Amino acid sequence: MKTELLAPAGDIEAGYAAFYYGADAVYLGLNRFSARAEAVNFTRDELDALTAYAHSLNKKVYVALNTLVQEAELPAVLTALQECADCCVDAVIVQDMGIARIVRQHFPSLQLHASTQMAIHNLEGALTLKKWGFSRVVLARELTLREIEAIRDASGLEVEVFIHGALCYSYSGLCQFSSLETTRSANRGKCVYACRNVFRTQDGTSRLFSMKDLALETDVLKLKGCSLKIEGRKKNALYVAAVTHYYRTILDTGKNKIALSDNLKQIFARPWTKLHFNGKNKDTRAPDFAGHRGLIIGQAEKIANHTLTFRPTRAIARYDGIQIDVPGADKPFGFSLEHLKINGRPAFTCPAGQRVDIPLPPHHPFIEKGATVYLASSTAVKGAYPYQKPKPGAFKNRQSVDIDVFITADSVTVCSGETAETVSGAFMPAHTPDKTTASVRAAFDKNKDTPFCIGAFHVHNPDGLFVPTAVLNELRRRFYNALPVQTTSCPTLTAPLLRLNESPNTFFIVKTDQPACLKKLPFDKIGEFLIEITPALTPKALSFLPTDKIRLALPVIFRKSAWLRDKINLLVQCGLNRFEISNFGGLALLPKNADVSYDSFLPVLNTQSFQAALEQGASRITFSVEDTADNIRTLATADARTALIVYQDTPLFLSANCVRPHDCATCDRQEKIESISDKTGSFWLISKPCQTVVTDKRPFSLAADYKTVPAGAYRLDFCLKPYTADQVYDIWQKIQNTQPIPNTFSGNFHKKFA
Repeated sequence: MKTELLAPAGDIEAGYAAFYYGADAVYLGLNRFSARAEAVNFTRDELDALTAYAHSLNKKVYVALNTLVQEAELPAVLTALQECADCCVDAVIVQDMGIARIVRQHFPSLQLHASTQMAIHNLEGALTLKKWGFSRVVLARELTLREIEAIRDASGLEVEVFIHGALCYSYSGLCQFSSLETTRSANRGKCVYACRNVFRTQDGTSRLFSMKDLALETDVLKLKGCSLKIEGRKKNALYVAAVTHYYRTILDTGKNKIALSDNLKQIFARPWTKLHFNGKNKDTRAPDFAGHRGLIIGQAEKIANHTLTFRPTRAIARYDGIQIDVPGADKPFGFSLEHLKINGRPAFTCPAGQRVDIPLPPHHPFIEKGATVYLASSTAVKGAYPYQKPKPGAFKNRQSVDIDVFITADSVTVCSGETAETVSGAFMPAHTPDKTTASVRAAFDKNKDTPFCIGAFHVHNPDGLFVPTAVLNELRRRFYNALPVQTTSCPTLTAPLLRLNESPNTFFIVKTDQPACLKKLPFDKIGEFLIEITPALTPKALSFLPTDKIRLALPVIFRKSAWLRDKINLLVQCGLNRFEISNFGGLALLPKNADVSYDSFLPVLNTQSFQAALEQGASRITFSVEDTADNIRTLATADARTALIVYQDTPLFLSANCVRPHDCATCDRQEKIESISDKTGSFWLISKPCQTVVTDKRPFSLAADYKTVPAGAYRLDFCLKPYTADQVYDIWQKIQNTQPIPNTFSGNFHKKFA
């Protein structure tokens, strides 16, 4: 593909600004089913207007319908997809495989892009999605340039890569912190950004998981033939204009213009990082602060008599916004420059390098000499990004009609299909017959107030006759009024081919990454042992388990697949051929005849995604731990090929960003577990080499409620933290007796999504 600069459009003004400053395409959300639900987002009319405008510029519009959808929301999804089709959008970006299935069956005009919420991080995942009809994959932000290039070159898919903007601490789509702790699901566009919270650790307090902003700058020049994606659908048109202009300039000139970079930092910026683009990187977090700082323009030289004195490195003016770091404060101290003094005299502006005195607001905090001063808002920069936009109503998607006009001595007739209108009269030869054709076309081009646009247009005037403008205008009005408007209606979903759950043969599944902890369980009462494949797993470690009850679980994340492929081949040779996947890339590693179930990290919240999983070859799906009881029961009642997680140390964060204080060269690569807490609760921080997991100290448990769900299987997980055989047996016994387990929580099971 041709390299594409893709900008965010949280509203229509941002969309116009993006196109004006050089975006090749924009992505946006509608009022529902957008992973940025709190952006302004687009109405149908705004979507139609922006898409028509973009296409007039030979540019593109993609719509993000990239949230997880519950069963009761499917009719609204159909409406949203119909709007996208009617407005001629170029693609929809999806996470939910149910939405993808609906698009393939009912909206073939829409291209499918796989959202970064699907956590595609390897070639195997991209190839699987290509087989299922996706034309583009939005890769996980954590990938290196080498990994991106490998997927781009070998997948045959368009590849979309984030180049700038806010970063999640967790892999996108795999964060369950916000959902399970607050009911505001990141996978449904309502994230509370818990990773920006202050956490207490054994070493004190910090914003342990607060990420810097991604900024690849001139490294984007290494990404040939990709879509270069800027994050920022919650940002305003000024920010979108500045960030688009910055990267358009880099792409066009190959140079980083510091003035444009400074403008962008002033409008909005946390500290910048390139994440892992150029290889493993520890400099990804900003634990001291979370929000907008602005552009550094100096240090405090003197604070006296409620006055700050410093020398700005760039010009400042009255009404600009200043921020200053204050030790111990949760956020910087900010204020507007109401007054400036240079050499004791009032001034409206202060040039760069000039010593300036700025009165501080009353009750300002203590400010240390040497404190960093930021320009957080600049009047000059706000006026530096004007943009043009069309007049309201000037662009909309219209129905194309082919028109033929026939002129004779006593009538003028216009035809299109079965529609025809005639005006009678006496028409004389024209002095310039060629102008008649032009005047006829000009008359019918006056169609901006109609739902039509002209396709093929032919004037048949063999005698070279003249037709007055008044006659043509009357003919045009009658013709456009008579033309039938093509209407579309939402399709009806066909009932999925599910297997009614009348009297399922219910069994228990026990999952672990430490097989020895299972030794005290009654094997005859357990239908399946789900063993996570780790580099340390050997056939000998499984020798005490019944071979016919073993299913092997692939890890959620496997950036390098060679070791996993080898391990799978070894275990298959031992007679094991049942697997569970947590990422779509896993399917490409398994034998063709393998029995494959889907883990909860491949979320199924509606019958369409359930049916999609079955069509993809899944023998069983596992309900998402995020989901609510009513929705789970609806799906469980419909089909027996289901598993309900009853007990689990649920990963809230699953991250490639290390929080260990030392560098990679001195890492002992040993697993560490640490207690941390924030305003919402207490957690385990489980640090493994190059991967960090956070779980609530309270395990997720439905021990007293699971029998209210008619699932085909009930699952107990003993992963991530150490378990003894005695602990596992005790939990097993309590669950058998539907006895509540102390110090556990039930997530959203008894709640509704926010």
